[in-house]
Amino acid sequence: MTAWRSPVALAPLPQSAPASRPPRIAVIGCGDWGRNLVRNFAELGALEALVDADAARAAALQSRHGGRILDVDAALADPVVQAVAIAAPAIRHHALAKRALLAGKHVFVEKPLALSVAEGEELCVLAERLDRRLMVGHLLQHHPAFLALRDLVRAGRLGRLHRVTSSRRNLGKIRREEDVLWSLAPHDLSMVLALMGAEPDSVTGNAQRVLHDRIADVASLHLGFPDGGQAQVDVSWLHPQKEQTLVAVGTEAMAVFDDLQPWDRKLLLFPHRIAWSGGAPAAVRAEAEPVPVAAAEPLREECAHFLDCVATGATPRTDGREGLGVLRVLARASAALSAPAAASPPPAAPRVAGEHPGATIHESAYVDAGARIGPGSKVWHFSHILGAVSIGRDCSIGQNVVIGPDVSIGDGVKIQNNVSVYQGVTLEDGVFCGPSCVFTNVNNPRAEIVRKSEYRPTLVKRGATIGANATIVCGHTLGEYSFIAAGAVVTGDVPAFALMAGVPARRIGWMSRAGGRLGADLVCPLTGTRHRAAGPDAIEEIT
Repeated sequence: MTAWRSPVALAPLPQSAPASRPPRIAVIGCGDWGRNLVRNFAELGALEALVDADAARAAALQSRHGGRILDVDAALADPVVQAVAIAAPAIRHHALAKRALLAGKHVFVEKPLALSVAEGEELCVLAERLDRRLMVGHLLQHHPAFLALRDLVRAGRLGRLHRVTSSRRNLGKIRREEDVLWSLAPHDLSMVLALMGAEPDSVTGNAQRVLHDRIADVASLHLGFPDGGQAQVDVSWLHPQKEQTLVAVGTEAMAVFDDLQPWDRKLLLFPHRIAWSGGAPAAVRAEAEPVPVAAAEPLREECAHFLDCVATGATPRTDGREGLGVLRVLARASAALSAPAAASPPPAAPRVAGEHPGATIHESAYVDAGARIGPGSKVWHFSHILGAVSIGRDCSIGQNVVIGPDVSIGDGVKIQNNVSVYQGVTLEDGVFCGPSCVFTNVNNPRAEIVRKSEYRPTLVKRGATIGANATIVCGHTLGEYSFIAAGAVVTGDVPAFALMAGVPARRIGWMSRAGGRLGADLVCPLTGTRHRAAGPDAIEEIT
């Protein structure tokens, strides 16, 4: 790998040697992790611009590392900027990466690639069509010790690999934007898939929600692979001490990658083996052999690798397709962890419906002829999908849900337990329906009078959230990313981003795309995204 390195940290490259000048990078998001990208790209001589909603933070980093301070629009429009590194909150990864690719930039995006498989696939297709490098920040795939372990596996030193276990635990930073699975496990899953050389054909697991009833703080995943290999990934941010260990067990030897050990002990090879005598197995132990590894900062290696790929057109080690594979496992794991807990005796196992390839439909659920369910979607216990219903990709349909007939549901929609989505309702991509929320389709129902010809349509636009036990009276539109509070009764159209509460519902504020309540400055407290007034009762995003 050709690494871009300044002779002296932060020293500019000589003007007389333009051919050695590395690609110019804008870092979007300069917070806790983004500042590390700023430092490394600056020391590699590639930093061109810093983009951050916090002007003081950007200025402080600029004073140490240089670079111009730009906003997103200016960075993407600047012809000098050849590539961007995105370290914004995960919920913004897809939108920012898509904008950057369409602007002709190469893109490095921190993990995860996106928050849905469909969004990740869109980015991969776009990068390939535009011939742009798309790389995901799976940092440990650039760790010298892991690369040495990968080489041992590929060279056959461990024999046939039959089990990998990875532990990433600490009393660490506790997030509210994503759970511990999406925050920590991408690194481990990326390593596991690289060692196994395939995606798993089974994903199961369990999670514990200690601090919040919807966000897992501890998770354990179990992966089964087509060749019979197994893997386990354990992640937690509620653990008394730090652990960052990966163990690979093969038929000829075993290896341990412990990132907390000094460099001369980070990777140990154990030539243990099993001897058979008289049909009985016996363990034959051997002394641990330290594997020589050159000390290097993994993030520096990762940044240099991205620069090299941009400069040469090479495919990144952790390109978009690699990130998409990790994303698929995360999506399957999330579904497994959110599935209803097993009772005693256990309920019937989920089944994959032959008429709906890639969809999982519980044995107790009913799907009528003519319904369409996209790949990655899950239909859980005792639900009924009527005919002429279209459900997109990667949706989650909870217990005791009735949908249809003639209902359209987009991609990535989550409908929680005890919801009926009646004829005439359309849910666009990314809509969230809380438990027991109610849709109607006629204004003046009577049991003795048939009023099917009077059904009024209801449109719920992209990203809207409907709280538990809220009621949506038919004939109205809920705008993009609007937020309906629990128990509210909506009796009219709802503007985009509006926060609605009460009976009847009234707008009491504005909500961002990320679900943060906006103050008077209309700045999202979660992501820093800014908004502006777009009419007497309307706002729009401006960054």
